Amino acid sequence: MTQPLTLTSLPLFPLGTVLFPGGLLPLRVFEVRYLDMVRKCQHAGAPFGVVGLTEGHEVRQAGAPEERFHDVGTLAVIEQLDSPQPGLIALRCRGVERFRILDRHRLPHGLWVADVEQLPADAQVAVPPDLAPVAAALARVQASLREREAEAGHALPPPAEARDDCGWVANRWCELLPAPVEFKQRMMALDNPLLRLELVGDVLARSGIVP
Repeated sequence: MTQPLTLTSLPLFPLGTVLFPGGLLPLRVFEVRYLDMVRKCQHAGAPFGVVGLTEGHEVRQAGAPEERFHDVGTLAVIEQLDSPQPGLIALRCRGVERFRILDRHRLPHGLWVADVEQLPADAQVAVPPDLAPVAAALARVQASLREREAEAGHALPPPAEARDDCGWVANRWCELLPAPVEFKQRMMALDNPLLRLELVGDVLARSGIVP
């Protein structure tokens, strides 16, 4: 069996959101600990890790508890970087592989780094007939968003074949749904893309979005 790929000293960006593989994430960075991290990642062409907060805040606050975050996150690669003014960087990142934290520690200036193992990418599983309405509803929503110049952060239209992939459809729905962050984290951490889509389909059915 192939051993999972491990990364050492991966810089982490704890956020109050969940990044899915294939998803887009816009960020405005102004804390010194992250400005330095982003510049180094951009220079090296290296990813950083996005992890969901369970305690603490995205922006460090005096007297606030230390950040705590989930063990499963997503690698983010920088696709676009702009610095509109000194001390501010605007990023557009894309989620790639998921990972699990093996060990973590915080550096003196506040940046978290971790040793992680990458998790397998979703198996390619075709959307079954009973979940076809879920994929069809996603296509309609994306078409509507494109007509209104899709909001920043939503994934761009994929190749046509991706719309028939359970993992891709489930991930895009999770990004769009106004669901609690904890639900999105559980969906992202699921290794079974068909089960993920079934659970998303249940939410859509209860909401009346699909029959």
